[in-house]
Amino acid sequence: MKVLVLNCGSSSIKYKFFNMETKSVLAQGGIEKIGLKGSFLKVTLPTGEKVILERDIPEHTAGIEFIIETLTGKEYGCIKSLDEIDAVGHRIVHGGEKFNASVLITPEVKEKITECFDIAPLHNPANMKGIVAVEKIMPGVPQVGVFDTAFHQTIPQYAYMYALPYSLYEKYGVRRYGFHGTSHRYVSQRVCEFLGVDYKSQKIITCHIGNGGSITAIKDGKSVDTSMGLTPVEGLMMGTRSGDVDAGALTYIMDKEKMSPAEMSEMINKQSGVAGVSGVSSDMREIDAAILKGNERAALALKMYNYRIAKYVGSYIAALNGVDIIVFTGGVGENQSSARADVCSHFGYMGVKIDEAVNNKIHGDEAVISTPDSTVKVVVVPTDEELMIAMDTQSVIAGA
Repeated sequence: MKVLVLNCGSSSIKYKFFNMETKSVLAQGGIEKIGLKGSFLKVTLPTGEKVILERDIPEHTAGIEFIIETLTGKEYGCIKSLDEIDAVGHRIVHGGEKFNASVLITPEVKEKITECFDIAPLHNPANMKGIVAVEKIMPGVPQVGVFDTAFHQTIPQYAYMYALPYSLYEKYGVRRYGFHGTSHRYVSQRVCEFLGVDYKSQKIITCHIGNGGSITAIKDGKSVDTSMGLTPVEGLMMGTRSGDVDAGALTYIMDKEKMSPAEMSEMINKQSGVAGVSGVSSDMREIDAAILKGNERAALALKMYNYRIAKYVGSYIAALNGVDIIVFTGGVGENQSSARADVCSHFGYMGVKIDEAVNNKIHGDEAVISTPDSTVKVVVVPTDEELMIAMDTQSVIAGA
């Protein structure tokens, strides 16, 4: 089976094309600036070289047509015709309480995804555009929806409810949903395979940290708490998102600055976090460079970023009543050895020990970075959400 995985954003489409017999990537790339001037498709060749193909891409159907044209083309193609695409798997950000697993896309499923537009206005409409575009271009090819929120549907009510009037949950579904579920599910399963332990009997804390970030507590293979909430803005300090902040501070700022809800949303999502505190960038490489030049605000931003991660890990150790494995993944988790060491230094009291030599040389590789006598295994596992989506797609279609 060959599966095309699509991740559609408001002005972008990322894709990977898999041969599921070998779980190998046949092609990958992404379209950017849909509906804007200067739109293009960036293709990643098997050598790792990237090729830019410029074209006017007014909307998502044209974008997916461009991707398929490239997949079947002579110069950068890997298949001869559309008939070789057996299924399409879609990343869908929000499934609300409607989906606790990946599902075959049907008219009924599309209705339920549409019902979640209100709680994910930046993501679900774009995800739906991808589904509709594939229906037009490849009618009859089965499609599967894989939801960021599905893995977290096992979180107990006392952990997902907010201490707000209960009527707001009943009327609008205001509660914690969590995100990055596909990544947390993949790395928690993969780390148990890597270590040779039973997934259904472990206490695991997965740290998906990068420009966006979340932490999940997993017990016996089930998510029991996670740091993101109704939206992806709650929880950790991120590249441009504020993470946890006193709601009273937000209403105070809105009053003082005469800000609308939309303006406040813009501030906490796109003008805060590491970029907002440092005044430098949301990119940790640029933060590190600024710190070397003596930038105190950059140093403060990094300390805040790492401290928030350690606080959440600590709280989830309490929630799980202990921990067997801590996993680092995501752009920062996989590549920034100093962040991993800083976070784990907070847990020396309970016997967590990092092998500094091993940790310092691990950048994007799968590895145990704790010492043999550490009470907790600390492991780096590169995430592969697209492979997880492809595997789910294959499984759902096989069971349909």
